[in-house]
Amino acid sequence: MTTTLLIARHGNTFSKGQTPTRVGKHTDLPLVESGLQQARRLAIHLNEHDLIPDRIFTSQLLRTQQMAETINHALGTEIETTAEEMFDEVDYGPDENKPETDVIARIGQAAIDAWDKNATVPQGWKVNPNEIIEHWKAFGKVCESRYKDKTVLAITSNGIARFAPHLTGSFDAFDQDIKIATGALCALQNVNGEWNIMEWNVRP
Repeated sequence: MTTTLLIARHGNTFSKGQTPTRVGKHTDLPLVESGLQQARRLAIHLNEHDLIPDRIFTSQLLRTQQMAETINHALGTEIETTAEEMFDEVDYGPDENKPETDVIARIGQAAIDAWDKNATVPQGWKVNPNEIIEHWKAFGKVCESRYKDKTVLAITSNGIARFAPHLTGSFDAFDQDIKIATGALCALQNVNGEWNIMEWNVRP
């Protein structure tokens, strides 16, 4: 039996011309119009590739919940959706909601690069990688046991999704950029108890 786990990053929360900030779990922004368009494009992609989920999970934050609502509306479905704390964005500590120039000035570009390359947590961020990894593993077991031969969609953030490759048990062998674009999709499959990454950072 095969279980498919789709992981999507929420859409844009800043419009063109606005100054983006590092939005974490304590900044509950809605999607802007381009973010809603990304959700609609994702719905089209799911429909065209026979990946319509049987169940959707989001974070407790508005941006992920709006993503799910827009996908359901675009598909004409009412897929059961549940908000889970484990999918909330990480806590950026003193860099929460600060422009990236300010973040780099505080911690340096090398720290940002290390975060984007191998999820090394910069100084001051309130992130527990082991806890996030264990949450993914527990969620993977739930998907494997409850959703056999079904498809589950988890809508989360860039900070949380980058730890999902640990489901495979071989994070060091993952050779792609762990950073996921807004509105992008990743796909994992569980076959005979083993998770494998089928696609990563696909932009519909």
